[in-house]
Amino acid sequence: MKIEFENNEIEFNVQYGKSKKISLHIDSAGRITIKAPKETSEEIITSVVKQHGKLILEKLQAIEKSRENPNAREYQEEGKFLHLGKEYFLNELIETGELEEEELKKNLKKFYFTSCKKIVGERIQRYQTELRVKPKSIEIVESRTKWGSCSSDKKLTFNYRLAMAPIEVIDYVIIHELCHLLHMNHDRSFWRKVGSIMPDYKEKQDYLARHGQAMTL
Repeated sequence: MKIEFENNEIEFNVQYGKSKKISLHIDSAGRITIKAPKETSEEIITSVVKQHGKLILEKLQAIEKSRENPNAREYQEEGKFLHLGKEYFLNELIETGELEEEELKKNLKKFYFTSCKKIVGERIQRYQTELRVKPKSIEIVESRTKWGSCSSDKKLTFNYRLAMAPIEVIDYVIIHELCHLLHMNHDRSFWRKVGSIMPDYKEKQDYLARHGQAMTL
């Protein structure tokens, strides 16, 4: 679900269960989850989110700020970088030669963009056939806050940094966005569909929450 609050868009998942109260959680990746009793109306849920809107935005801004100041990277042959969940020396991923740091960083980002485009292009074929859906377009983008997105006109985008994650985690993000072609909101039907394709999807969510900040340049 999404709401507009003070010229900002707040996107959140809703999990219905046996709890008697509505609770709000924000994980280290900036994902917002609302846990609510069964049959709670969308109006009540959005009202709760709006009540906490300022605190939510402050928390999201703090997470964003932490991402803007990652641990310093060593752009040398011995510097290590993730690719498909494993660490590699920089010179195992790209040519290093006598290049300066800015050029190395530029080339490494290009490597990840190319790798992500190739992997997503290959992996998405299987799942769109299984789900019987087809996106209008697929684009690899740079984003600090989202691993993937699905627009109302069926255009999918994927964060180039996904190339740093293990294949099964990339698969989860692909499945997640393809399922939005069937269910735009993160309602129970959406998560049931995700779970029907990938029963252990929560493990992949946890991986992104734990390691997402390390998946950067």
